[in-house]
Amino acid sequence: MFPESPEIPALTEAESRVVDAYLAVLKRLSELNPAQTTGTYTALRAAQALVGETRALRDALSLMFERRQKEIHVRTMAKALESLDAHRFLSRLEPPRLPGR
Repeated sequence: MFPESPEIPALTEAESRVVDAYLAVLKRLSELNPAQTTGTYTALRAAQALVGETRALRDALSLMFERRQKEIHVRTMAKALESLDAHRFLSRLEPPRLPGR
């Protein structure tokens, strides 16, 4: 049997696209953090991909707006991001703690 995964709240199609695109942006940002990456090529590829990921996020937010979804329901979106394990990228977004500090 598989472990039970956290329940993702009901989202509209546009909200779902926003969550997916936001997670993709977080992933790319975590890959190009100069204090966390191991090489310039890896960071360069992540930066190049980030352009497309941010466009997808912009398009998803535009779709919400066009569909008159003018509010972002913060609690619902936060629960969706938590359910999709967004925190796995957050630790790589900040500089690592150096010994002795």
